[in-house]
Amino acid sequence: MTFENEELAGLRVLITGGSRGLGEATARRFAAAGATVVTASRTPPPHDLPATYIPADLRSAEEVAELGRRVLDSVGGIDVLVDNAGAATGPTPTLERSDASWLADLEMNLLSAVRLDRALVPGMVERGSGVVVHVSSIASHLPQPAEASYAAAKAALNAYSRELATAVGEHGVRVVCVLPGFVVTEGAAEHLRQLADRQGIGIDEVEQQVVDHLNVPMGRSGRPEDVAEMIAFLASRRAEWVTGAQFRVDGGIIPTV
Repeated sequence: MTFENEELAGLRVLITGGSRGLGEATARRFAAAGATVVTASRTPPPHDLPATYIPADLRSAEEVAELGRRVLDSVGGIDVLVDNAGAATGPTPTLERSDASWLADLEMNLLSAVRLDRALVPGMVERGSGVVVHVSSIASHLPQPAEASYAAAKAALNAYSRELATAVGEHGVRVVCVLPGFVVTEGAAEHLRQLADRQGIGIDEVEQQVVDHLNVPMGRSGRPEDVAEMIAFLASRRAEWVTGAQFRVDGGIIPTV
């Protein structure tokens, strides 16, 4: 589904972590709206993804800088930057987590976005327009047990996003954060499959267990397309006065007052 007044056609969009899950769904959403899409990740996307793929390890400062150069060479600049690449080092009791684990989560979930923004946002500032979407997580507000470093890195991304919005707003560049909840991506599905095998039950039953444990008011897990739709909206002219804000796409998991 697309909207005639989105004005996404012709925009140059870079999506990191675009080979699967939220990134792939977002790439397909923008491509369907007529945008020119570039994706970057360590692994190639599906062959039918209508996007230009640039291999890059976003954990490396050198590879992020090279990605920025290659994007500028290939499409001349970026109108929409979706900093979606992220990963966690895995559950570890908080007081037992090593410095290396903390640093790895900060590299992947905060500094990868900071470095790519530093490479590409100045071009937006120079042109007087652009949108940066940082894909964070509800973990930044609702940390899960033994995942402190991931949650802290995403919370830092939220704070950085807000300040960046203040810094570049006068130049016509908008910066927003999207906070997905429990979304069943390929990685999440594999984890659910392992849990189901251990319990000797079906994957649908395990998925519902997680939904019930999280008390999701909507009563179901999220789909990558749910998040992609929010990102497309925020990048469109329909959100042209929206910046410095966080948007939860979580089925209502986090209670608000």
